[in-house]
Amino acid sequence: MVNRGIASLALVMMVCFLLLSHFDPQFFWVHLYESLIYIVMVVMLLYGKHRWPYMLGIVAPAGWLLLSWVTSGFGEVLGEMSRFVNAEAPGYTVIFLGNLISILSVSMMALCCYSWGRGFASVGKRWGTFLICLGVVAIYYGALVIWIWRLAPSGA
Repeated sequence: MVNRGIASLALVMMVCFLLLSHFDPQFFWVHLYESLIYIVMVVMLLYGKHRWPYMLGIVAPAGWLLLSWVTSGFGEVLGEMSRFVNAEAPGYTVIFLGNLISILSVSMMALCCYSWGRGFASVGKRWGTFLICLGVVAIYYGALVIWIWRLAPSGA
């Protein structure tokens, strides 16, 4: 049951990134790339490899949130969240989708932490799994940062 929840949440996050690529066509390939790790998680869950997607579900959204925070995406997020709470229409669809992805990221991390604690907390491969997933996510988002850095105009 938990696997279905994680897989569903990963698919919803993937769809949100794909929608983001539609509404922000300047970064179509970047948002498509951001969705790939969630496809990988779903495929691993389908093949019964639960340890890796649980840890990726903790580390990858945390990496995305950190990257979003570093690029100051949360200033816009807070403004749009106040508009959403006050039942106002979002001013900018991309920011609204970013907010939704942030909420889904925290939900994914919480659900994967719960699943990890239930199934793998006592297994001796905790640190190895964490370090490998951390390395994969660091390379994944590092490539994304380098890619965006090269897309940026040189005068900016």
